[in-house]
Amino acid sequence: MAFDRKLMRNGKGWALCINSTILQFLDIDPTVNMVKYTIENNKLIIEKSDKKIE
Repeated sequence: MAFDRKLMRNGKGWALCINSTILQFLDIDPTVNMVKYTIENNKLIIEKSDKKIE
């Protein structure tokens, strides 16, 4: 599964908007769950974190 998304300006950086379909697929509730991202072989990997938002 692959998606092309545009980055959006966010202050002095850039942000990636993740739509609700992808969040549901990953079982992520953004009000409760954190995400973990890593870079491997020039790829950005985003996954559900074990940590919760307090």
